[in-house]
Amino acid sequence: QVQLVESGGGLVQAGGSLRLSCAASGRTFRNNNMAWFRQAPGKDREFVATINGNGGITYYTDSVTGRFTISRDNAKNTAYLQMNSLKFEDTAVYYCAAATPGFLRRTTRDEYDYWGQGTQVTVSS
Repeated sequence: QVQLVESGGGLVQAGGSLRLSCAASGRTFRNNNMAWFRQAPGKDREFVATINGNGGITYYTDSVTGRFTISRDNAKNTAYLQMNSLKFEDTAVYYCAAATPGFLRRTTRDEYDYWGQGTQVTVSS
């Protein structure tokens, strides 16, 4: 069983930066693929980024490539999402997710086994 707790959300002006954290419990953290999704009001939850167990491979959705960076620290059982050059359209609740080891480019909700409760990111224009 893996429990995930996100933090780091908040209100930021367009062009600003935030770093989200996802603290995980469980001894298998280093084996899990980790990902970030987001959900804006009235929209479906969408994939943002994912990273493999050792942090060597990452994959991003096109709209955040070059602005967001996913990383992890297995010694701290924590995954991160560094968000730079934030835009109004990045406003959403951001969720951390974990999946068993395997194919990295899993971009749909049902491919992930564990979810956090979400953290709100609001970008003012």
